[in-house]
Amino acid sequence: MKTSRVAKDVLRDLQNLADPVKAAFFPKFFQAFPSGYGDGDRFLGVTVPNIRTVAKTYATLPRPQLLACLQSPWHECRMVGLFILTRQFEVAKKDPAERESLVDFYIAQLDHVNNWDLVDCSAYKVLGAHVVAYPDQRDRLYKLANSGHLWRERVAIVATLAQIRKREFADVLKLSEQFLTHRHDLIHKAVGWMLREMGQRNEGILRAFLDEYAAQMPRTMLRYSLEKLEPATRQTYMSAKSNLKK
Repeated sequence: MKTSRVAKDVLRDLQNLADPVKAAFFPKFFQAFPSGYGDGDRFLGVTVPNIRTVAKTYATLPRPQLLACLQSPWHECRMVGLFILTRQFEVAKKDPAERESLVDFYIAQLDHVNNWDLVDCSAYKVLGAHVVAYPDQRDRLYKLANSGHLWRERVAIVATLAQIRKREFADVLKLSEQFLTHRHDLIHKAVGWMLREMGQRNEGILRAFLDEYAAQMPRTMLRYSLEKLEPATRQTYMSAKSNLKK
């Protein structure tokens, strides 16, 4: 089956599941407007559960046809491609060469992983899982973190979720410190999310980080990181942030 034909089949299946109300709403939600972080993106209006359904239909899509999905102008087509890629990575557990190839393929396509939901559904499942298996490749995280590119930076921090789930915290702590002065709210949210996940596994390490950095953390980052702590503890750290401004 030709690449163009498969891409058309995926698009057709998504169009059959499209909701015009959501198609009108998603560009606003994902800031796909001039000067927004998703500027230029296009939406069909398909929900994530339905996108997953389409992805399952094409789960064994060969690499060239998968590439066509990832490079689609339609947001939902790219998400189909990412769901397929992550699934292919998962089933290749006994094939290290195939996994390495999929990681390289993923990183090569990061220009098309260009909104927070696309990052969040793929970064820790592909790159993050690979770094867990091969810690000597953690430099990939720092190369992305130092790229100066919003989505690559978010890939770097969200990828650490795979390590966090294995109770490995060195990289999330280092990257969180690096991003303390980042300008963008989407990085603040991602860092706060990862710190919160770390804290659910080791509150002591989270509190040690907060003791050192709470006063200088962006407010959104701090608030996200505190969400699972006791109310009194949250207030203490939020007060440290407020007192810095006085």
